[in-house]
Amino acid sequence: QVQLVESGGGWVQPGGSLSLSCAASGFTFDWEPMSWYRRASGKERELVARISPHGRTRYVDSVKGRFEISRDNAKNTTNLRMNNLKPDDTAVYYCNALLQGAWGQGTQVTVSS
Repeated sequence: QVQLVESGGGWVQPGGSLSLSCAASGFTFDWEPMSWYRRASGKERELVARISPHGRTRYVDSVKGRFEISRDNAKNTTNLRMNNLKPDDTAVYYCNALLQGAWGQGTQVTVSS
């Protein structure tokens, strides 16, 4: 059974940092491109960051230089380190396994003063 479980969301003031983690199971993680998406209230879901099985990364322009996606193939996890957070980063963040078409349950990130 394919499963993605996110953790690490919460509230932070503007300029602060948070790290999200996604634990994967039920498929061959090493071969899987992994992504983080987010959906802000009233907006479409958008791709935030993606990492290939070999560690190649891509980011949406709005988070370049502030967010970093990584993966640990030994632990079947992918992480999103978010620095210098802004109110516009407030959203529910979802982990995604591209080839499996699988999604996590989502974790709320709120950036406000």
